[in-house]
Amino acid sequence: ETIRFQEGKLINLNFHFERFFYGLDILQFVLPDFFSPSFIVEKIGELLKKNKNGKYAKIRLMAFRDEGPIFGSAHTSLSYIIETESLDAPKVLIGDGLVIDVFPEARKSCDRFSNIKSNNYLPSVMAGLYAQKHQLDDAVLLNTEGRVSETAIANLFIITGTIISTPALSEGCVAGTMRRWMLEKFSLKKYAIIEKNMAVEDIMNADEVFLTNAIQQIRWVKSFRGKHFGNKNAISVYNHISENIL
Repeated sequence: ETIRFQEGKLINLNFHFERFFYGLDILQFVLPDFFSPSFIVEKIGELLKKNKNGKYAKIRLMAFRDEGPIFGSAHTSLSYIIETESLDAPKVLIGDGLVIDVFPEARKSCDRFSNIKSNNYLPSVMAGLYAQKHQLDDAVLLNTEGRVSETAIANLFIITGTIISTPALSEGCVAGTMRRWMLEKFSLKKYAIIEKNMAVEDIMNADEVFLTNAIQQIRWVKSFRGKHFGNKNAISVYNHISENIL
């Protein structure tokens, strides 16, 4: 999990813990009795203080298997690492916007492991390297059906009229915590939010595009495959998040 700390609060913490412990269950970890949400929060607090991280920080919580043979009992037991890193104050949405394109070299699978946030994210790593090599800010990952799944480091949303759409979890995307916040907590009455199967053409035909993740929350996309987008609606979304996320 990558969790944002902002002004004394761990943002979307319940969503993070639900995804984290669900992932541990899916991956068949055996958890020690002490390893609870309250224990993790306590350790995060101690580390934030020790590292003098200030008002804004990024927390990385990682669980991994103990050493041992794949069929041994140690291979189901858990070790963990918590890291904290200071962040700058949030940037306003207004700016140059992101330039993105499709990553053509791999497709993301659609199975029960696709939605958890795990260390097995090679397609995302390679998509990030592809974006860097081609002077892009991010790259769109397609699934094995050739439809839009997510980007290297974010969930993708498009705005068409008053409809905000994002790929369904069945399309292989990570179940992002900001994605979930948008689907469950976003309440600007002008808009309806839906999950759907999304083609590349849907992005091209959209009015606006934005990306979400836990640390950067929302970033607007200026250009996709040469098509340029505005940000009027994305600004409204950004302002609503800023006013309601804490």
